[in-house]
Amino acid sequence: MGLFGATMLVTVNMVGTGIFLLPVSMASLGSASILGWVVASLGAGSIGLMFAFLGATNPQAGGPYAYARQTFGPYLGFQTNYVYWTANLVGNVAVAATVVGYCTAFVPGLKDQTFMILGSIAVVWVAAVLNILGPKVVGALTGWTTIVAMIPLIGVATLGWFWFDSQTFLDGWLPEGETTMGAISASATYALWAFMGVESASISAGVIENPRKNVPIATLLGLTVATVLYVSTCTVLMGILPAEKLAQSNDPFTEAAMQAVGTVGALVIAGAAILKAGGSMVGWTLTISQSAQAAANDGVFPRIYGKCNRRGIPVWNLVISAVLMSIIIVVTASPTLAEQFNLIIDVAIILNLLPYLYCAVTFLFAVRRENTVGRKKVFALIITILACTYCLWALIGSEVRLARDSMILLFLSIPLFLLFYREKDSPA
Repeated sequence: MGLFGATMLVTVNMVGTGIFLLPVSMASLGSASILGWVVASLGAGSIGLMFAFLGATNPQAGGPYAYARQTFGPYLGFQTNYVYWTANLVGNVAVAATVVGYCTAFVPGLKDQTFMILGSIAVVWVAAVLNILGPKVVGALTGWTTIVAMIPLIGVATLGWFWFDSQTFLDGWLPEGETTMGAISASATYALWAFMGVESASISAGVIENPRKNVPIATLLGLTVATVLYVSTCTVLMGILPAEKLAQSNDPFTEAAMQAVGTVGALVIAGAAILKAGGSMVGWTLTISQSAQAAANDGVFPRIYGKCNRRGIPVWNLVISAVLMSIIIVVTASPTLAEQFNLIIDVAIILNLLPYLYCAVTFLFAVRRENTVGRKKVFALIITILACTYCLWALIGSEVRLARDSMILLFLSIPLFLLFYREKDSPA
């Protein structure tokens, strides 16, 4: 995978389904939540710079997992992969459901629960098969689906200003009883979901050409594109749709397009969402398989995740992940279980803070090994402080129950590590 494919991998993983859903969450906090994007951009930018530096000085397949293992040893390396892999496996199920959800604009029959389940499972397996074909296929597919899908998104971010009403934007500045600081804090936490994926090039370093050069460039380019798109589209939508209407919308882009240019525009946006979410599904499938493969090769994850075919593709890794996602889709089909599923996703987001914090320590060690002095050393320290502050802010701002459930899942990594790590010393 070259620079273009790597950049598109980062972009497509960051600008996944979140760009179609986050404006709704932000609208519930008021248009003051736009200020939260500034805070989130600083935090995510710091995380991105850390991964860019690590990718340039010490590229390793597995990304956060590999760096945590290198710095802290096998247990925290396993814990990092366990957290990251679980979080994104569950997140992929949500992406698959989103693909099918937007397909209902063209095939209304997919709204039936049975067809919705079958459609989501089909999306999961199509993504797995495309990954089995190889990283070049993934890079090309995510690249071109991202470009095609982003044309209407860029259209909303630019042409949408013709329908932007500053009074509509200001009228929704803050809901009753909310404070500006509260809106900024909550929106910065929401935005964490948007910026997850900034480490994608680092994780996939093993399949990227010239990783010392391409990983950092792809990371920063992908981060820049994603940030501009998120901030601009959220701002435009808050000036087109009233805050109350936007906060209750299931498809804000389609509603904005319908209001601006009619039915044709709404269908174009729906098509873009399908391409964007589909490309994101393929990209994230590659990302989590690479993380699990790296951990399996080091003996801290089941060996089957590291077994490759003659072309170096971890087929069983991809197949098992697809089976697990298919099971999750079926299990979460009922409304009651779906609520629990949403809680698991929230817990997964909080758990993903750990890999970022571990990588911050690795980053400081890497800076020390490079004998960085003067301004560069101060800059590195500022980056680390910003990244850690953002992660801790997101954790502090989470619900108490959410933090408790996250700790339970985290403690489960201890017996699982003992189980999987013994496999390293067992006969093949």
